[in-house]
Amino acid sequence: MALGFTPSVEIYGANAALLNERLVQWQHIDAAGIESDQLTLTLDTEGLDGLPSLGGRIGLRVGYLESGMVDKGQFIIARRTPFLYPMRLVLVATAAPFKESDETGFRRRRSASYGPITLGALFRQLVTCHGFSPRVAPELDGVQIAHVDQSNETDMSFLTRLAREYGAVTKPVNGLYVLARSGQVKSLSGQTLPDVRLSVTRDNRPGDSAFISAKVDEESRSKFQGCQSTWWDSAAAKERVVQVGSAPFNKLGQRRASEQEALAAAVSEMRRQEREARNIQIECPGNPALSAEGLVLLDDTWPGFMRGRWSIKKVTSSGSRTQGYRCTLSAKCLEPQPD
Repeated sequence: MALGFTPSVEIYGANAALLNERLVQWQHIDAAGIESDQLTLTLDTEGLDGLPSLGGRIGLRVGYLESGMVDKGQFIIARRTPFLYPMRLVLVATAAPFKESDETGFRRRRSASYGPITLGALFRQLVTCHGFSPRVAPELDGVQIAHVDQSNETDMSFLTRLAREYGAVTKPVNGLYVLARSGQVKSLSGQTLPDVRLSVTRDNRPGDSAFISAKVDEESRSKFQGCQSTWWDSAAAKERVVQVGSAPFNKLGQRRASEQEALAAAVSEMRRQEREARNIQIECPGNPALSAEGLVLLDDTWPGFMRGRWSIKKVTSSGSRTQGYRCTLSAKCLEPQPD
């Protein structure tokens, strides 16, 4: 998308007029997986008698006056921290319903066993009891699970672990709970996430409004060349091993209930290892199209070893009256690049 020149931010919902009038700076963290999206607002409270209440629902729109604004979702105010000097108030709001009372047991650890069941059915069973509307990618919906144990885990942690075993991610988004492949989460939640193209200007230097900095962390791919997973053969009353790739192997700790599940877990782990061997961190001008689980395209203006499509894991957007609007993002290699 073509960006404008005049950053703009708008808070809507509870006490919107007060929040917009008093806003000094803001930060929005859009994260993948188990981490809840978070909005932090710093307000000027000079001459203010009361404080915005906890539990209020607010939303964030951000962008540029020239090119429009993007709705980044709704949040519930979970924490407030007043300061005497300077007279400031910091509000922290989260996208998931982390309320103090926790009526549905969203943060409660528990143990349970499931199966035989499909991945989609298990996901729906667990998220609906917490008040979410489930969304499941079609290719994951019918995955068969013979048996799986939840061991002293919250439902959120358990579902995140289970999804990872099948090369997927889970995410609460505006009252929905999504189970999808990496890069599909926001599209299943009703948002369109095209590739976001980033270009480096010819005169890229600190202080310029278009300045971009980046670094690539690349782990040695020789640490593991394969993966092993175990399953219980009840007919033979013995544990069996399946493997993909070649030695040295990464050995998965949890035993699966069937050969099919063990093979799926090993393949998923191999793909994850290959993707996450290369990670990039980018600091760039604010762009409301950047979103966790979305894709960023680094074009031909980038060095060759950085070019290509990357899957965004986390975006931290921030702005203030004096510092404008910037984004910091971390992303993993979408597909392994040839050496």
